[in-house]
Amino acid sequence: MIQIPRDRETFAFSAENPTGTRNGGTRGKACEKLSSSIHVMPGQTITLVETDGPGMITHMWFGGCLTHAAILRMFWDDREVPSVEAPVSAFFGYPYDENKWDRDGNFITLNSSKVLLGPGRSYNGYWEMPFHKHCRITLEWRGTEPWDIYYMITGWHGEIPADAGYFHAAYRQEHPVSRGVPYVVLDQVEGEGCFAGLFLAIGLNGESWCFCEGEAKMYIDGDTYPTLNYTGTEDYFAGSFSFGNDVDLMRYGTYSGLYAGMYAILGNTSERYNSQQRFLLYRWHEKDPVYFHASFRMTIDNGTYSDWGDVPRYDDFTSVAFWYLRKPMGVPYRLPTHFEMKMR
Repeated sequence: MIQIPRDRETFAFSAENPTGTRNGGTRGKACEKLSSSIHVMPGQTITLVETDGPGMITHMWFGGCLTHAAILRMFWDDREVPSVEAPVSAFFGYPYDENKWDRDGNFITLNSSKVLLGPGRSYNGYWEMPFHKHCRITLEWRGTEPWDIYYMITGWHGEIPADAGYFHAAYRQEHPVSRGVPYVVLDQVEGEGCFAGLFLAIGLNGESWCFCEGEAKMYIDGDTYPTLNYTGTEDYFAGSFSFGNDVDLMRYGTYSGLYAGMYAILGNTSERYNSQQRFLLYRWHEKDPVYFHASFRMTIDNGTYSDWGDVPRYDDFTSVAFWYLRKPMGVPYRLPTHFEMKMR
């Protein structure tokens, strides 16, 4: 239910109102576009949002076919290091951004409570991002040609709870993962907070038969052994039996719900065991947040099951992890210099 508190004032930053101020939008006539996008040059970093708190970001929209060449960063309360750093496409669940269509020939789409990926490569985020003192959001363009950025970032100014957590997100990739070594989704997180979810893209480097038997494991406050231990990759993402490939149709099934899904499969799927398929998954802990007081770590194994036992794999893993902390921290990883997200 939408509330109507007295102490809030809406703001919105866009190419037509880059300062996000009241009465700051277009001076154009009806049906006249003056500044529908921002033109960026190779190597340029632009500031999309700069505003004092307290307040909260509530919605982000990007258009313009943004790829891994566009790097999104968010800085809270005058910190010089970002608490969010990821390619725009991966942040919004489109890591294979050079592929327009899924296996069925449709635009890659995602419907969930936190992210909406619409037809035509529109990126929408509904994460709540409170800030106490200051918010700065930037975009770096690493492309080799000039580009047009379409965006709208909205929120409100007003009082927020003193203990409101700061939003964080970090990108990781291993292409391929080390055989027999768990893939690290998130670690080096210290302080009090909660884990909020992740995107995971899996690019197969071998037969797809039961590729998703790797267990998801979460370690809370210095655990030696995981406190949360899921039985398989598909089980963590709210699926079962290799996403349907082990039963009945003998074919992977896509699904997209409020909090979990495998929303797209890329590649030739006429072969049941095609070694070059790509799977896009998400899991939001909106209803089951994972709380920690001192530290947090999460891994996912990359393995398969066979008649002769569990077998490690060496697939390509790409992820963006999301979490909240009582105090803002910098992202724990450096972005790679090369993303290599093409279909082989």
